[in-house]
Amino acid sequence: MTKGSPYKLMIAFSIPLIFGNIFQQFYSMVDTIVVGRFVGVQALAAVGATSGFNFMVIGFAQGLTMGFSVIISQRYGAKDYANMKKAYAMGIYCALLCSLVISFFFTLFSKPLLELVKTPYDIIDDANTYISIIYIGLTAVIYYNLFSSVLRAVGDSKSPLIFLLIASVLNIVLDLVLVIAVPLGCAGVAIATVVSQLISAVSCYIYTTIKYPMFKLCRKDFKIDPFLCKRLLKIGLPGALQFSVCAIGVVIVQAAINNFGSDTVASYSVGVKIENVITVIYPVLGMAISTYAGQNLGAGNYNRIKSGFKASVILMIIATVITTLLANFLAEPLAYLFVDKQTTDPKIIEDCVFYVRTISYFFLFLGSIFVFRTGCQGLGSGTVPMISSISELVIRCITAFTLPDMLGYLGVVLASPLAWVAAGVICPVCYNILIKTIKKQLKIK
Repeated sequence: MTKGSPYKLMIAFSIPLIFGNIFQQFYSMVDTIVVGRFVGVQALAAVGATSGFNFMVIGFAQGLTMGFSVIISQRYGAKDYANMKKAYAMGIYCALLCSLVISFFFTLFSKPLLELVKTPYDIIDDANTYISIIYIGLTAVIYYNLFSSVLRAVGDSKSPLIFLLIASVLNIVLDLVLVIAVPLGCAGVAIATVVSQLISAVSCYIYTTIKYPMFKLCRKDFKIDPFLCKRLLKIGLPGALQFSVCAIGVVIVQAAINNFGSDTVASYSVGVKIENVITVIYPVLGMAISTYAGQNLGAGNYNRIKSGFKASVILMIIATVITTLLANFLAEPLAYLFVDKQTTDPKIIEDCVFYVRTISYFFLFLGSIFVFRTGCQGLGSGTVPMISSISELVIRCITAFTLPDMLGYLGVVLASPLAWVAAGVICPVCYNILIKTIKKQLKIK
């Protein structure tokens, strides 16, 4: 990404990722559809009630490994392949350590956490079963994200898509088998998700080793380098924590939703799934500018960094128009994918559609967050993502604790969009400060 039109590079890089992210959403989306249609609305609500905690661990995996890949992309841009491979090996170590710690903690406290956010009594056992299995399989999730992030760091966004397609199909098949043929309910869809992620991770690792010999590791690469591990964690952990901090806000909003009962939990859960599918382009643009910025920083191309951010903003604005239209026209038909129209209370669909259409008018701020926050992470900053995430958390907490009492369901719906506004305004300001600092470091006049 150090040569050529920023627009063409980022569009070419993003297209496979868009499809990849859509299929990645299928992991949780298919879980919800299968339990909603073949088990019932309560099972759908149980899986949905874990969305905040699920986002916390999945987001942690994505943020951590994206941070690790920053160093890899910078060294790739600088053509420092020996140290790039060393960073890859230390990334494997650090990913294992982090996954084991997080998995142990969340598995141990899964039910108390669900009780803390007032998960409705009629769905809490199924919710605990589902999320505990997801926690146990966290290592597979982190390693898939690590290996696919490494591929994207060297500009290959197509290969992870292939493995994700295979894993998504496998997830669908296993969901149907473990819910219909072997009636395991919520446990079945969780097992299907973990197994699919594990196969995807192993496949991605094998492919990376064969396709890119520069990543073929030997014993000396695994000699622990404390300084490099510290540097990886210094960039990766803030990225992971930014997702986790955001997820705390999501969990608090979930607690507010839980007070409305399991039917509203089901409505909100389906709305969030639809939101995640419609807005996949924003994290993709973030990944594109992160890789682009990292490689060009490694190559010392200051002007290309600035032109890349400008291009990503223009692409983000175009994406905002498209996603807002999609949200307004597709919310209702997509909602009916999750439930049986004949047996489901129409109010569930009505509340779901209201959620999707309302938040769509704030997508511009969501896009700003991903472009500038993830882009700054690509420039090696852990501070900007953290500032942005904390601002989101603060606003989500304030709105979740105050607006539902005043506005009812609308108050909960507005919690995330108002948080997007706060972070979406802060991120560009932080980027401008960071880019001036980089200019001085590169001694650009």
